[in-house]
Amino acid sequence: MSASSHTGLSLAPFRALRPAVDDERLGRLLCPPYDVIDPAMRDRLLAGDPDNAVAVILPEQTDAGYAQAVDQLESWVRDGVYARDDAAAMFVYEMADGAQVTRGLLGAVELRAAEDGVILPHENTMAGPVADRLRVMTETDADLEPIYLVYDGGGAASQVVRGVSNRAPIATARTPDGIVHRLWTLHDRAEVDAIAADLETRRALIADGHHRYATYRERQRIRRESAGAGPWDRGLALLVDSSDYGPQVHPIHRVIAGLSLVDALDRLDGLATVEPTSSNPEQALTQLGDERAAGPFAAVLTDGARTAVIVDKDGALAAKAIRPDDPPELASLDVSVLHRGVVEGAWQLTDDVHTVDYAHDVATAVQRAVQRDGVAVLLRATPVSAVAAVAAVGARMPRKSTLFTPKPASGLVMRRLGDQTD
Repeated sequence: MSASSHTGLSLAPFRALRPAVDDERLGRLLCPPYDVIDPAMRDRLLAGDPDNAVAVILPEQTDAGYAQAVDQLESWVRDGVYARDDAAAMFVYEMADGAQVTRGLLGAVELRAAEDGVILPHENTMAGPVADRLRVMTETDADLEPIYLVYDGGGAASQVVRGVSNRAPIATARTPDGIVHRLWTLHDRAEVDAIAADLETRRALIADGHHRYATYRERQRIRRESAGAGPWDRGLALLVDSSDYGPQVHPIHRVIAGLSLVDALDRLDGLATVEPTSSNPEQALTQLGDERAAGPFAAVLTDGARTAVIVDKDGALAAKAIRPDDPPELASLDVSVLHRGVVEGAWQLTDDVHTVDYAHDVATAVQRAVQRDGVAVLLRATPVSAVAAVAAVGARMPRKSTLFTPKPASGLVMRRLGDQTD
């Protein structure tokens, strides 16, 4: 259990470090979270503005790269690109993508152990990203981008979030992806107290940022050993009421290098129904989601030239996915059946990052399958209710199981630990 005086969520004001630029330039300084940025995107972001936040949140993974990130952050503050707020505050942060509007509270969340049942992870993490994030956070001594939490709200905190609509935001930016970001400050003590009282009865699901949250916890463990309690007992987080401003959930597709489509389908013979299709992969996946969303495991397999739909009509693949003491909430998910019943079971492959690659959209998955002489596995989205059910029973989905959108922009608000103690 965590050493906490709170039974539920605790979100606190903090002294923020924010860009001190006009709204037009602000859009060029922001970037997506580190884990969706590839080298080509990083180059494009820096070409748009050399002070883009990606320079700090995603440095080269070398001693020189991490040192350069520290120097860059210090130069931003020294040159006035970023400035520290005079007082601690909580924020309301909104992302508007056409008709989809996501709005939540931005603050410093108290870190809790999973067994406390307050902040619920639903995915496994990998050691490599945690080690990288720990190095970045330790070298910069900062939370550079928020984790993303969702909860069932409807109380006073949600009322405060809705109520900022009639106030002027302190920052507005449009990023190249067309999303409009707005930020409001919450200084009023009565509002902050009402939020605290409401959240005391709540728990939240980690929608995005499992590796960052694991890093928060590891940094906390290390710092407590040498210095006891401190600002490392909290981490920067966006908290969204899913009943008011719930995000969309998309699948993250898989790519298996070196496995031909013919071989993949041959190994599924007798375990699943194979249905070749003339539809393109995107269309096949859309039809699959529309027609069989509540049915057994199903996925689209393609090598870029040919496409097939596989369906576990008789439950043979699902049976291979069951593990001792597994809750049914986990074993029945498409992503669990894929990793356990298909990758490890039918295909007899090692389920690790060297074998299974990830892609956030169909086009990228197909492109990588072609480049690597392999097969793309296109998945249906996991419903939010199913994700929450897995987290509620303390289980973990396979890594990279869900993609919540829109994602908070990095660079809009940072939290340096040294700024919280004076």
